[in-house]
Amino acid sequence: MRIKENLYNKRIISIDALRGITIFIMIFVNELASVKNVPQWMKHMPADADAMTFVDLVFPSFLFIVGMSIPFAFNARLLKGDSARTIWTHTLKRAVALIIIGVFMVNAEYGYDASKMLIAPAFWGLLAYAMPIPIWNKYPKDFPVWLKNTFQYGGMLVLVGLYFLYVQDTGEIGMTPKWWGILGLIGWAYLFTVVYYWLVSGKLWAMIAFLVICIAANAMNLIEGSAIQQFSSLSFIAGHLTHASLVSAGVIISLLFFDRKIALKINWPVIGFAFFFFAVGYLLRPYFGISKIKGTPSWTMFSAGICTVLFYFLYWLMEIKKQTKWSNFFMPAAANPLLIYILPGAIYYFNLAFKIEIIPGYFREGVPGIIWSLIFSTIMLLVMKICNKYKIQLHL
Repeated sequence: MRIKENLYNKRIISIDALRGITIFIMIFVNELASVKNVPQWMKHMPADADAMTFVDLVFPSFLFIVGMSIPFAFNARLLKGDSARTIWTHTLKRAVALIIIGVFMVNAEYGYDASKMLIAPAFWGLLAYAMPIPIWNKYPKDFPVWLKNTFQYGGMLVLVGLYFLYVQDTGEIGMTPKWWGILGLIGWAYLFTVVYYWLVSGKLWAMIAFLVICIAANAMNLIEGSAIQQFSSLSFIAGHLTHASLVSAGVIISLLFFDRKIALKINWPVIGFAFFFFAVGYLLRPYFGISKIKGTPSWTMFSAGICTVLFYFLYWLMEIKKQTKWSNFFMPAAANPLLIYILPGAIYYFNLAFKIEIIPGYFREGVPGIIWSLIFSTIMLLVMKICNKYKIQLHL
C-alpha cells in the first residue's frame, strides 16, 4: 500500500457535515419509531412495498460516509509511518468492536427468557449499552493509566459476564447473532471493503470493479435457487457485500473528488457516477424492487445516487462557497458518532430498569410525537457538545 500523494491531507468539513446531518436524522427517526399515528413517509417502508422513504436512506448514508473516510484514514496512518501490522490490527479491532456492540444490542431487544435470567432484561440491556463507553472511550493523555485500565478491562469483564447471564428463549445459555444489528452490519461491510481496498492499493478502477462485484453478488443472493444461495458461506459473504456496495460507492466518490492535484470546477466523473447509480437502480428495480429490509440492489444504488447528489451540494456549499457556519449545529454528532448512537439506547434501558417515565403518553402519538422526536434529537446534540468538551468520546 502506497501513500496517495494527491489525496487531500486536510479535514473535509463537508464530509463531517454530511455525517452530522445523517446522525441527527438517525436519532430523530429512531425516536420516532415508537411514536404512533405518523405518516408512512416518516417510517421504514414494508419489505414488499417496492419503495423507500428518507428513513430508509439513513443507514445507507452512514455506510456511504464510512466509505468516503477510508482513503483519508489509510493515508493518514501511512503518512504517520504506521506499519502494515499496526494498520491491520487497528482495522480488525474496529470491525470486531462494531460487530460485538451490534450483537449485544440485538440480544438486548428480544430472544431471551426473562424468567430464567439471573438479571432483569432491562438491567442486562442497560449494561450492554453502557459498557462500550468505558471500554472504547478516548481517554486524554494525562488520564491515570491504572484508572483507564480499570474502566476498560472492567467493562470487558462485564460484557463477558453478560454473555453467560443471557438465557435464550430456547433455554440455551449465551447470545446468538440473530442478526448483526446496524453497527454489526457496518462492521462487516467496513471489514470487507478495507481488506479489498488494501489489497488493490486503493486504485480507483479496482474499487469500481469491487462495486460491480458487490452489486452482482447482492442480486444473485436474492434469486431463489441461485448458486450463491446453495452455499451458506457464499450467501453470508454476498449478504454483507450488499452493504459493502454502499461503502465502496463512498470510496469511489471520495477518490473522484479528492485524489487529484487540482480540484475540478465541475466534477463530471462524480456526476457520471451519480447517473450510473440511478441507472443501475432503475434497471434492476423490475427484478428485485426497492426494499431496505430485503437489501435489494435498487435500494443500495438509489441510496448511493442520492448520497452522491447530497454530498456534491454540501461540497459546493461548504468547500467552494465557504458557507460553513450553519453546520456548527450538527458537528458535535459528527465528532462523536458512536456515542450518540449508543446513548439513546442506554437512556431507554435506564428508564425501563428504574421505571422512569420521561414524557407523558401524549407525546407518543401524532404531531406531538414528531415534535418530541425533534426536541430529543436536539438534546442529544447538546449532550454530545458537553461530552466532547469533557473528553468523553468513543474511538474504535
